[in-house]
Amino acid sequence: MILGTGIDLIEVSRIEDSFARFGERFLKRILREEEIAYCLRLARPGPHLAVRFAAKEAVSKAFGTGIGTELGWHDIEIRRRESGEPFVVLHNGGLALLERRKGRALHVSLTHTTTMAGAVVILEG
Repeated sequence: MILGTGIDLIEVSRIEDSFARFGERFLKRILREEEIAYCLRLARPGPHLAVRFAAKEAVSKAFGTGIGTELGWHDIEIRRRESGEPFVVLHNGGLALLERRKGRALHVSLTHTTTMAGAVVILEG
């Protein structure tokens, strides 16, 4: 059963501008260490940073909470399988919220171009 869906779209330049202005302080606010390390290894990290931002927003929308007191940036992690398939790992508040909502799984799909990044999330119960 589908308990919630979320979608988010963001301009890559918004994330690139914030990173240029605030550096790793900005990244550490919205991403976990493994996410930062993965993105910064790439030739052009901007689209990969932006798509993780969009995915976290989409997760928060699937839960119906937004990013805030119940669900923080670091409660959500976007990882990749060896095949390249993205998946969501929940931590702390994210795990508690999944349990309260009686969720079984989160499904995520990511897309990005040089200018836009988007994500869709389905919360399965």
